[in-house]
This record gives sequence, structure tokens and C-alpha cells, in this order.
Amino acid sequence: MPTVGEQLRSARERAQLSVHDLGNALNMKADQVRAVEESRWSEFGAPVYIRGFVRTMSRHLKLDSAQLMTEIEIELAQTKDYAAAPSLTVRRKGPLDFLMLQLSRIRWAVVLPVLLGIGVIAAVLYGLRHTERKATSERSQQLGSGIYPGRRGPGNLTLPLPTNGPAPGRR
Repeated sequence: MPTVGEQLRSARERAQLSVHDLGNALNMKADQVRAVEESRWSEFGAPVYIRGFVRTMSRHLKLDSAQLMTEIEIELAQTKDYAAAPSLTVRRKGPLDFLMLQLSRIRWAVVLPVLLGIGVIAAVLYGLRHTERKATSERSQQLGSGIYPGRRGPGNLTLPLPTNGPAPGRR
């Protein structure tokens, strides 16, 4: 008895359709059509995809879908990967799983513009502060060494700072 893939291939050839024509008609890749026809089930991530492709192809090629679905179940039961039902036990989730779950709950259409706005405001404030520091630094360099109290040393004499009191020597 021919396999499901062989039955689908022979029906496609009777309908005079190429692999690409069938793939385009069903919104499938040509590689997926070939994999189904050659019974290469390991190329699919889960048996649900295999069942869906077989059902879609059999309906398009006007074959008995129910019969092919029964046969595909028998074929999948004989494979190593899809013989047993998938495990329903929950694997232990780590911190990355928790983080990805929380990130998936965020409404990015709202949060992203807010974050961009905060970033722009922070950049503007940083720029203003930087230019203010630069202007203050330039003014302090123009004062000279005798007036600026930060430049004391053995070679630099500092002038006394003026006070509000009476000038020395005058009474």
C-alpha cells in the first residue's frame, strides 16, 4: 500500500501541477510540499503541522481527507519522533522565561514613545548642563591667576579678595 506522501504525489501529478504550483495555491513552501510527499516528517516541528499540510493538500487535490488522516496517524505512530504523545509535564521555568513573559505583557505602542521622550529630555538636559559647565570653565580661565582662588601655589601670588569693610590704611 502506498504511503500518504506517495498518494499525494501521484494525485498532484495526475492534476498536472508542479510542486511550486501546489505550494503557491496552498500558501506553502515548495520544500514543505516535497517533505510531505517524501514522508520526511522530521523536517516539521510538530505533528500538528504534518496533519494540517496533509489535510490541506488532500482537499485541494480532491482526495478522501478522512482516509488520509487515518493513514497519516498510523504512519506517525511508527516514527520515532511522533510515536508518543507530547509530554504534558511542565518544565521548570527559569528567570529568562519570567522576564520574557513580563516583556510580552508590555504595551510597547505606549511605552516606547514614553521612553523615547524621556531619552530626548535627558539628552537635552545633559547638553544644557554640559554647555553651562563649559561656559563657567571658560569664564574662570579668563579671570587670571591672581583672582581665581583655585590656582594657589608657590609661584602664583593671590590678590586679596575685596570685603565690605573699610579699606586697609584708611580710617
